[in-house]
Amino acid sequence: MTAPATAPSVAQLARDDAAYPERLRRLESPPETVWVAGALPAASQKAVAIVGTREATAYGLRVAGELAAAFARAGVVVVSGLARGIDAAAHRGALEAGGLTTAVVGGGVDVPYPRGHASLQQRIVASGGVLSEWAPGTPARTFAFPRRNAFIAALADAVIVVEAGHTSGAHHTVHFADQMSGLIAAVPGPIDSPQSAGTNRLLRDGAHVVASIDDALTLLGATPRPDPAAAPPDLPPEALACWEALGKRALDVEGVVHVTGLEWRAAVAAVSGLEVRGLVELDVTGLYRRRL
Repeated sequence: MTAPATAPSVAQLARDDAAYPERLRRLESPPETVWVAGALPAASQKAVAIVGTREATAYGLRVAGELAAAFARAGVVVVSGLARGIDAAAHRGALEAGGLTTAVVGGGVDVPYPRGHASLQQRIVASGGVLSEWAPGTPARTFAFPRRNAFIAALADAVIVVEAGHTSGAHHTVHFADQMSGLIAAVPGPIDSPQSAGTNRLLRDGAHVVASIDDALTLLGATPRPDPAAAPPDLPPEALACWEALGKRALDVEGVVHVTGLEWRAAVAAVSGLEVRGLVELDVTGLYRRRL
């Protein structure tokens, strides 16, 4: 019988509590009390808000995830609102890179919203934190989201909007960030895409342009760190095929041949070359695996 999941520990923090999120004091009217499931990073740790539309395109989802992963690898906390679309992609990107992420929600920290994000919310609590000014058990309400967006802006050193239409709630986050003199940036998109209408307008009005991962990291003075899953440079095509095959699981030579479609001799030469470079290792069972 499977044991029931353990409910996350929830802390109630008043404004005079030493653990109260210091950055929330930047707000014009800081909440008297907040609830936190999991843990929040120190106020001294750099943080970036990555926000955008719920109706994101494949491009927007990919860019949000890649930006979040790059920030996470650089030690920057990724803050967002756990909504569908860009928010969820940002949280997932940070988690998959092994970094920290903070979600600010418009209901209780123990109430998944949307319901389909229950497992994502649990993952965030396990390696980061979920914050709300609403008591546990409170369902999310539409009127709570502008205030949630203000919290997101307060917790971050910069706000990056990946995709947003003219009326996206992400503009609330930008507005609050502007009030607190925070950095505001946006990712350009096609001029005929409704999801990029708001971001392109932000750029027209003076937001920082995020045209690359390096542009985004430079905003916070973050140092890029390599993706450990990325292929090393200058790999020949056969070696690259073997490297990618070994990213999914350990394989013997026959397995490498099956997955890559290489001839046996070419596969042996390729994995041997990877082994010489110290990129893969052969274990006692005869399986090749990447070296971490």
